[in-house]
Amino acid sequence: MWYNTAMCMLTKTTEFPLSPLPGPLLAWFRENARDLPWRRTRDPYPIWVSEIMLQQTRVAAVLGYYARFLTAFPSVEALAGAPEERLMKCWEGLGYYSRARNLHKAARQVAEAGGFPETYEGLLALPGIGPYTAAAVASAAFGVREAAVDGNVLRVVTRLLDCREDIAQPRVKAWVRDRVREVLPSAAEDMRIFNQATMELGATVCVPNGPPRCEACPAGDWCLARRRGTAQTLPVKSGKKPRRTEELTVFVLLRQGRTALRRRPDTGLLAGLWEFPHVPGTLDEAAAAAAVEAWGLRPLDWHSRLAARHIFTHVEWHMTGYVLEVRGEGPEDFLWTDRADFEARAVPSAFTRYTEAARELLESPDGAPPAGGGEERT
Repeated sequence: MWYNTAMCMLTKTTEFPLSPLPGPLLAWFRENARDLPWRRTRDPYPIWVSEIMLQQTRVAAVLGYYARFLTAFPSVEALAGAPEERLMKCWEGLGYYSRARNLHKAARQVAEAGGFPETYEGLLALPGIGPYTAAAVASAAFGVREAAVDGNVLRVVTRLLDCREDIAQPRVKAWVRDRVREVLPSAAEDMRIFNQATMELGATVCVPNGPPRCEACPAGDWCLARRRGTAQTLPVKSGKKPRRTEELTVFVLLRQGRTALRRRPDTGLLAGLWEFPHVPGTLDEAAAAAAVEAWGLRPLDWHSRLAARHIFTHVEWHMTGYVLEVRGEGPEDFLWTDRADFEARAVPSAFTRYTEAARELLESPDGAPPAGGGEERT
């Protein structure tokens, strides 16, 4: 295997194949880097917020959230003192909500300590911060020489070195991290941008899901994968387990100008967020009526039936939804919200279609459905 051969070769050579990278890479980055707001500061707080938001989320999706978040919580102290409900509302739609909870926990620790730790090890000890994020914040904010290796960096390095090992294997990730660490620049100003430059190269030139733009790459002349024609086959990554599918029937219940929400459990998927009441399975109208009655409610008028689907990392929800007016109190965990209260609650984007339907009803002066509300939409 190439990996074992490379390791053997490294023990016999004084010059590692990545050694030509730093100079051309840094010059390319200074000329071509995207103008992103978190790159205009050395303040660890906004840098940290951006790194947490960017975990498993595209830059384009993060930009608006990032600006709104820093307006709402302009300092780590403001975030530490914020109510969780307000934080989760600001995060609504960004997904992976455990990130926001860990952000909150870490902010409290930082505020209590009087500031951010300036070392990789200190940052790594904060909730929600792993090796990549600790290295990214430490290097960008404090110029610490530590390699930040994400998916972009794994792709760049495995292509540069034509490494055909499975990057999902921890030993391969560790090997790549060690190789990058060997060529980190010594100057603090260069170190502040080196990790960003490598990630930028992977995001904009050495791209996934298509041919890399080798002609624009500052390392294209000596990239082994380009020479050998293997770039589009790299990196090698073992297949993910197939997502399981769950069928749900979701209810948008309207009662006297209010709609019902309930809070999800404190652990598990979408922990602690607000959701529309739902039951397992795909129910027809008769079975749906029985489910509503089991909650102690009486169906009065059925407005619409809405189908939706949402994909999480490990599970896919297939949802059938009913919008209807009801009478009764319902279970104790039902919160009947008016328009203002509904808008203050963090409802995950998995329920976007039902959130839109609820807003239409709550915005109606008499709580009546909008025109065409009885149509089935899929």
